[in-house]
Amino acid sequence: MWKEGSIKVHDSIIRYWVKCYEKSSKFGIDNGRISKLMLKRKGEIVANYDRGWDIEPVDEDAEIALSILLLEYN
Repeated sequence: MWKEGSIKVHDSIIRYWVKCYEKSSKFGIDNGRISKLMLKRKGEIVANYDRGWDIEPVDEDAEIALSILLLEYN
């Protein structure tokens, strides 16, 4: 199931797209439920996961957004 939205971290608005499943998977982030994830700030990709990291979070704000999404969906 796809989820999308935005998260405000400090002065950044980070848009997210997450594909998560009901059950954990070896393909998920930390073997969890999120198999695909994209984070964008001002149109630039700041993290991308597609059954593996294509772009790891580029800075602290992206890391914080990822942490929030892991708590909610993973």
